[in-house]
Amino acid sequence: MQILSQIFFPSRRGNRSETLGIAASQSRLKRKYTRSSSVSSFIDRRGNLSDCAVTERRNVVVSAVEEGIPGAGVQRKRKVVEHICLVKAKEDLSEEEEKDMLDFLYTTQYQMRGIVAMSLGRICDQNPEQFTHAIFMRFQMKEDLAKFYENTFYTTVLKEHVIPYCHGFINFDYESEVEDDILPIFRKGEEFNYGVELMILVEFSQSSLGGPAEDAITSLANLTVDFPSLIVQATKGANMKMDNIEYTHGLVVRFRSVEAFKIFMGSSEYNTIWESKFMPFIRKALCVHFSVDPVGKELM
Repeated sequence: MQILSQIFFPSRRGNRSETLGIAASQSRLKRKYTRSSSVSSFIDRRGNLSDCAVTERRNVVVSAVEEGIPGAGVQRKRKVVEHICLVKAKEDLSEEEEKDMLDFLYTTQYQMRGIVAMSLGRICDQNPEQFTHAIFMRFQMKEDLAKFYENTFYTTVLKEHVIPYCHGFINFDYESEVEDDILPIFRKGEEFNYGVELMILVEFSQSSLGGPAEDAITSLANLTVDFPSLIVQATKGANMKMDNIEYTHGLVVRFRSVEAFKIFMGSSEYNTIWESKFMPFIRKALCVHFSVDPVGKELM
């Protein structure tokens, strides 16, 4: 069974690295576009952190509370489709070429229907798979994702502004749920203007699928809900492309700041889940993160 070590590095573009001044220590934690940071860190094979520096109504999931069944704290949920693309850029990629690639990728959301949110950034150091850049997109429905892959504007962007600058990339898509409100769906508002985007891709062993694998992903997703002071939003799901699986499950987490990211990844709660629920069943795992700053100055 192969377990890949994972490396996290934030992006270097831009010069803003904001935090919320979170003062909670790990012991009392539970009580409690683009791309800049000077902080880097490693996630080892055990998942531990060490410092190195409004659409169709058919998509709505109605809670038991709203149907008149007693229960508290249950929110309306809306289905969304998440798209992750990880790129391996050329070693000699210039800043001008990088900006051209990222700018054209970012403009795709304005050139086609169905994309409701997007972020992208540069991974500042090598990871085991040698990915250098990460792109996240959110679609309203599966049909929108299918049209996206065939859209002529997108395919032209890949042909003229991505492929010439890279030597490989992978896509990963999954269906998930978010709070049925305009800001969480579209990832708008002050909370989403900056922070850290974390992407985790995992390949579970075949024998664990449908049981321990789902339990592990769900446990980690539930843990993110317990820390609203650190995390803005998290989604998870199984790979939609069952005929071509390199990774079986994915998770995307938006942290409020670099400091929030470090606190969560270094917490005993996270490490306990990783060691007890992931490690016994995974064949490999890839984790990347990048820093997110307000869009405006450098793009377009």
